[in-house]
Amino acid sequence: MAKYRNCLPQMSGGLFLKDGGLETTLAFKEGFALPEFAAFDLVNDDAGREAIIRQRRSFATVARNHSVGAILEAPTWRASRDWANKLGYTDETLTDVVRRSVKIIVAVREEFENPNTPIVIGGAIGPRADAYSPNKLMTARQSEKYHLTQIRTFVETEVDMVTAFTISYVDEALGIVRAAQSAQMPVAISFTLGTDGTLPAGPSLLDAIEQVDAASGGGPEYYMINCVHPIYFSEILTSGDPRLRRIRGLMPNASSKSHDELNEATELDEGNPTELASHLREIRKEMPWVNILAGCCGTDSHFAEIICETCGSDC
Repeated sequence: MAKYRNCLPQMSGGLFLKDGGLETTLAFKEGFALPEFAAFDLVNDDAGREAIIRQRRSFATVARNHSVGAILEAPTWRASRDWANKLGYTDETLTDVVRRSVKIIVAVREEFENPNTPIVIGGAIGPRADAYSPNKLMTARQSEKYHLTQIRTFVETEVDMVTAFTISYVDEALGIVRAAQSAQMPVAISFTLGTDGTLPAGPSLLDAIEQVDAASGGGPEYYMINCVHPIYFSEILTSGDPRLRRIRGLMPNASSKSHDELNEATELDEGNPTELASHLREIRKEMPWVNILAGCCGTDSHFAEIICETCGSDC
């Protein structure tokens, strides 16, 4: 049974560390081929499974050492039907690997959680198409139908909530929220942005939040931003707009490269972790309710450590 599904501790304040860029760590630092950038497929392989566990344990260690909460995601960002079919999965084998993906993260929680470090188990959901350049846009109804299968699988596990990462347009986000609502599963939406601060296939960030909230009755527990460097969204977050209150989490890229540049990259751009953490500190001065922090592409637990050192008393 899920431990926190009915009462998410990150909603009460206090810093929570998210795990960082799993896929970039596996591909660029651990040397895994990672077809379709699908980390869940490595759960079938002893070495791959151990690499995932090692990465999640490293974040849990930082959280426990600093007495802060953690949100550990199952490695399921690409574990939806279209991506899995490319890897030869059937509906049945996909369901099985998703369940096993959750179990290995639950084991990390059992090892590291204590009263000062609550650990939320997340079910990561990714976009149906390419996150940076979506070429197959769905209606909200199509999105709901597509993502419901994965969410229903999570309901049968110890996942506390689902988070949809690198979502690039409103209708897909709305469909995910409605699917989660129908399954009675808490959900967060994490949008990615282009260098102009807008969604790659949609409106501005704040307009997207407003539209999803209006059409879902304020369905998401909160919103996040991920997979983009803060230089492209910091100005938006200092505008004082009341819709900013709906943003609780930030997972920026370490690299300041554009999405197109990152898609073509053959080497990992780790950026400047200290500078990146300083950006987060400045944002939190303007938005103290933002309490879920991590990096995305190009970051690992070393960056989580720098977050704690940079944010001072909040850590």
